Amino acid sequence: MRISLLGGRLVGPVLADGQGLVLHDAITDLYLADGRIAAIGQKPAEFQADLTLDLSAYCIAPGLVDLAARLREPGFEYKATLESEMQAALEGGITSLSCPPDTDPPLDEPGLVEMLKHRARGLQAASLYPLGAMTVGLKGEIITEMAELSEAGCIGFGHAGPMFTDTQVLLRAMQYAKSFGYTLWIQPCDFFLSRGGVAHSGAVAGRLGLSGIPAMAETVALHTIFELMRATGARVHLCRMSSSAGLELLKKAREDGLAVTADVAVHHLHLIDIDIGYFDPNMRVDPPFRSQRDRDALRAALKSGVIDAICSDHTPLDDDEKQLPFAEAAAGASGLELLLPLTLKWADESGVGLSEAVDRLTRQPAAVLGIDAGVIAQGAVADLCVFDPGDRWTVNATSLCSQGKHTPYWGRELIGRNRLTIVAGRIVVNHACLNPSFI
Repeated sequence: MRISLLGGRLVGPVLADGQGLVLHDAITDLYLADGRIAAIGQKPAEFQADLTLDLSAYCIAPGLVDLAARLREPGFEYKATLESEMQAALEGGITSLSCPPDTDPPLDEPGLVEMLKHRARGLQAASLYPLGAMTVGLKGEIITEMAELSEAGCIGFGHAGPMFTDTQVLLRAMQYAKSFGYTLWIQPCDFFLSRGGVAHSGAVAGRLGLSGIPAMAETVALHTIFELMRATGARVHLCRMSSSAGLELLKKAREDGLAVTADVAVHHLHLIDIDIGYFDPNMRVDPPFRSQRDRDALRAALKSGVIDAICSDHTPLDDDEKQLPFAEAAAGASGLELLLPLTLKWADESGVGLSEAVDRLTRQPAAVLGIDAGVIAQGAVADLCVFDPGDRWTVNATSLCSQGKHTPYWGRELIGRNRLTIVAGRIVVNHACLNPSFI
């Protein structure tokens, strides 16, 4: 099908003829044909559209790329299914996503990875890029056959939680990964310092009587990671940075030339430990919400580029896991459909331009994954997110497509929402109230 997208505000990274890669923000027409972008701006000669859409009320961006979305299959279908979460991704404008390996069983066998990718392809939804387990069974004892997992479709290898205790195993994993050019995805959190903790160590946790997770759990882990990187030359992606002190170490590692990238969960750009309120279990996340100083440092680091990308850290949970006292509730929150509006909120409050904010959701995470996505270019696959930056909506059970309804933003009003998602030239979500014309 040939589609004309007319009058939309094109924002984000665009590879334009004669200009190279630019962060674009201007009214620009797009023309799609055979699942790809046929032209940007100027209508191609003899282009005859099968469908024409007037997008003058909307912004057009590359399809969003999410670095951390738990899809719960295999093993946790009672929490969510691949169908429900892939649809939630599309509703949020996400056309490419990576899932951690903490399924049941973990993604430590090639057959499991192949099965998951086959199921995702059958849905004809967003492109799925699984992370393989770094160790067998995620037990932190024996490293997996990363080469076989990579051939099955894994784009990197992670542990999906606090670092395991045996540093020698991590050293061997880095040596293996370096030999084959793989990236290790590590959440910097010392196992012992975080064990038993449920909230950020500080005045709020002390007043509420909650066991704490100190910021040093992140910094101690980072010191270990960076020393092993220096010894091996391995490439590491740091998942879910959370503290000001940790960001200082990350900045120094970058200055030293270490091959390190980092992301931040979008809810950590807004919420702090005091938002726990009266033990709200929806505020129980991992890592925990830290102090206002830490939150402000995360915002600044994302703006300056010390942090590369924003992720949803989507973790759908059922009522049995969340409707419990705070300390007993499972950590995690649904975030696929909140990724875009919460990023727009950060951009507005931090004085960041719309195109730059979109860049943190598209080109930058795509670069971390090493995939060809997140940029609008002539000839590129037509994965697009069309959103209304001024749309006000309330987060509740009916407004979320994800099977997991638990989020810190339950009942709150957000501004900005995806209205139209296009995957490989196919319209897969359409809430734009458009009146398409067929020519």
